Amino acid sequence: MMKKKLHVAVIFGGRSGEHEVSLMSARSVLSVLDPAKYDVTQIGITHEGKWLSGDDVVGKFESRKVEGLEPVIISPDPSWRGIYVIRNTYYVKFTDIDVFFPVLHGTFGEDGTIQGLFEMADAAYVGAGVTGSSVGMDKGVFKEVMRSIGVPTVPSIIALRSEIEKDMDGVIAKAEKVSAYPLFTKPANLGSSVGVTKCRTRSDLQEGLMEAALYDRRVLIERGVANAREIEVSVLGNDEPRASVPGEILPSREFYSYESKYVDGTSGLLIPAPLPQETTARIQELAVRAYKAIDCSGMARVDFFLDKDSGEVYLNEINTIPGFTKISMYPKLWEASGMTYSELVDRLIELALQRKAERDRTLHTFRSQHE
Repeated sequence: MMKKKLHVAVIFGGRSGEHEVSLMSARSVLSVLDPAKYDVTQIGITHEGKWLSGDDVVGKFESRKVEGLEPVIISPDPSWRGIYVIRNTYYVKFTDIDVFFPVLHGTFGEDGTIQGLFEMADAAYVGAGVTGSSVGMDKGVFKEVMRSIGVPTVPSIIALRSEIEKDMDGVIAKAEKVSAYPLFTKPANLGSSVGVTKCRTRSDLQEGLMEAALYDRRVLIERGVANAREIEVSVLGNDEPRASVPGEILPSREFYSYESKYVDGTSGLLIPAPLPQETTARIQELAVRAYKAIDCSGMARVDFFLDKDSGEVYLNEINTIPGFTKISMYPKLWEASGMTYSELVDRLIELALQRKAERDRTLHTFRSQHE
């Protein structure tokens, strides 16, 4: 008997500054989903938040011509499984879905919001759950959790957009107590280096704070590591995650910016990173410890700074839906560790189904011990 194909919905785009990066990742994932194993539905979310499906959604989103696509919804009611379209003011079943594969970087996709919808709908989905996604996404909260378990991070503080707007001088004064320049300003809940500024002076800091505040109401201000190597590790798994070989970023600019990642592609990658064995082992151990601490599942890329002068390792951030193009660090690190891109996508879908099976074991109604 032929094994029933799984129906996978790949979701991309979104209300995020990383919308365009998401389209790149989605195209790569879609290219390796074996039609002998999977039926695939594409769902694109516009910048305005409209969910659309139909033929060649990713291509239409790339060309910004979405005519002919239908609005769709996922109901939080688990008795309404799958995807529905709205036709003549009625909800009509579009298709059943076995696994949702969100390739949504940044806000409303990587921060626990869509994961909450999947949980309410009792659906299987790739990647971290609500807790792992939300804690991993907020750089300020994540760093506090890391400090609480003894994982080294660089000194940092959080400033609110309202503070920046009302008392810029006060925020700058607090920032300058964190460290001498250079300082980095970052939106707390975004990735792909969107809104990140390296600040060498007070004037730079003011501009950096205003730039980051465009993208989030919470802004991270942290000490720059003056002479740092940027090391990244991919982690894969649910209850027993494992780490890949580490890779090193060779930025073509002052830091690994959005432009050097996705526009000019000039930054280099060293895989595996040339590191002493004990440093590799420490970075892998810290990556897995961070992953478990925030209850990640499925996948994450964990980024580190390695101080060239002192040899100190600092955990920078965790990305629970990392860049997923074929040239992105996350899949390339697994390729160097012996797993092809298509095998990695298959494994992530397996992990999603395993996690759903584990969730299904949880009681949601009280049962007395005396019953």
